[in-house]
Amino acid sequence: MTSVNTENWWQGAFIYQIYPRSFFDSNNDGIGDLPGIIEKLSYIAELGADAIWISPFFTSPMKDFGYDVADYRGVDPIFGELEDFKQLVKRAHELGLKVIIDQVLSHTSDQHAWFQSSRVNNDNDHSDWYVWAAPKADGSPPNNWLSFFGGSAWKFDSRREQYYFHNFLDCQPDLNFHNPQVQNAVLDVLKFWLDIGVDGFRFDTANMYFHDEQLRDNPSRDRSLAIGGMNPDNPRSYQAQIYNVNRPENIAFMEKIRQLLDQYPGRTSLGEIGSVEDTLGTMAAYTKGQQRLHMCYTADLLGEEKSAAFIRKVIETTTVQMEGGWPCWSLGNHDATRFISRWGHDVEDKTRFAKQMLCVLMCLRGSFCIYQGEELGLDEAELKLEELADPFGIAFWPEYKGRDGCRTPMVWSNEKLGGFSNGTSWLPIPQAHLNKAVSEQNHRDSLLNFVRQFSAYRKQHSALINGDIQFQNSCDDVLMFTRSNSEETLLGVFNLSSREQCLDLPPTWNTLSSPQAAEDFHDSKLTLKPWQYCLLTQ
Repeated sequence: MTSVNTENWWQGAFIYQIYPRSFFDSNNDGIGDLPGIIEKLSYIAELGADAIWISPFFTSPMKDFGYDVADYRGVDPIFGELEDFKQLVKRAHELGLKVIIDQVLSHTSDQHAWFQSSRVNNDNDHSDWYVWAAPKADGSPPNNWLSFFGGSAWKFDSRREQYYFHNFLDCQPDLNFHNPQVQNAVLDVLKFWLDIGVDGFRFDTANMYFHDEQLRDNPSRDRSLAIGGMNPDNPRSYQAQIYNVNRPENIAFMEKIRQLLDQYPGRTSLGEIGSVEDTLGTMAAYTKGQQRLHMCYTADLLGEEKSAAFIRKVIETTTVQMEGGWPCWSLGNHDATRFISRWGHDVEDKTRFAKQMLCVLMCLRGSFCIYQGEELGLDEAELKLEELADPFGIAFWPEYKGRDGCRTPMVWSNEKLGGFSNGTSWLPIPQAHLNKAVSEQNHRDSLLNFVRQFSAYRKQHSALINGDIQFQNSCDDVLMFTRSNSEETLLGVFNLSSREQCLDLPPTWNTLSSPQAAEDFHDSKLTLKPWQYCLLTQ
């Protein structure tokens, strides 16, 4: 059996993402919390995960549900206390789980003490910790930069009589990373959590820390080209994100982060790359060599396209550009429409479809994340406008319904509130989700059981953990590639369609006994049922 419990445990690791306010509510206030996570850690360990990634639980006014941090060292009372987090780390490590936590460093809440000090005047200890600029002569903003949430990315502050920059909500001012004091302050934050015992960080918007000091206008762009992680209905998509994100200084700061992490053996980093057209090239740049981030991920597999040709193009392009760097793949997260709805809306057998897509994910070269509920086959919740909590969805409704549909609470049992809480849940729980609860998936053919089986099976084959990947030509609806290292070579064949496929393969291949896979391989002919896979070896 292959083990990832080394200093390079993160290579090929299965990372389970937890959105804490929707995972498990231990005190019946309707919001998930850290003690709730502790209570369910054994479930994640039994799933076969190597690590958990916990979305923000820091002190926050929750205007953007934790991605507006008011105290980087504090635990928000709705989630518990710092001691709860320490107990979480201890219990996770006892179960063999590594702990990765979110770090939202590009911006803070406007309630953070740093910003409260900075906005007083332009001559204090924190005056240059954020991006301030004078109005134009007519009082308008300094340039044309736009916010993700609509409108100008600048807000006027009457106390300083200046504008401050915010890539996101106007209550999320961007830090000025050109100031060395800011860099040192956030590095101290990382050190604080490393000393507590976390095993790594997921860096939110990792390519958005720095801005153009000249504050030049962003040019217009060809909107036929996609921008990673951005809805085409967003007005921000009209601009090439050149001067407000992805600045070259970002990479130098990633190297400072890596220098700190290297002082703590076995720690890792995972960067989110978005808001650029060349997401894969940017991911390659941020993971190049041994001096930058350990891993990055993009939104390339979080869009509408799901064809075998598209998946092959994304993976092959990444493999070439990363030159040995390490990607991390996912089919969903707390910001993306659940893949069952996004990719499988027209598929009749959604369980078989979900098994197939998660199997592809677990067979790709790289590490991978499974977002809570994907192992149950949860689809996107359809919510009414009055049920929304996400400011993004409220701002752009109905063209964009926001992120609440993928954030509804986890379902543990077939009860009214899915065993999530005995209170009133912060988001409604769809009735249809109850039949997919953990308690309802104990049977052999369930999606949950398949994920458990295949994650265990994967650990028995080192080629699936750290092997190279090489794609093979096949018909349009079939994805086929080898994973190989010095120990073994495996061939994965995946039917990504609702039609049976019959393929001719060299007789040197033999089928492997793998969970719920096809075994109809006779006289060099492999037959795959709709949404079925097969692993073979030589």
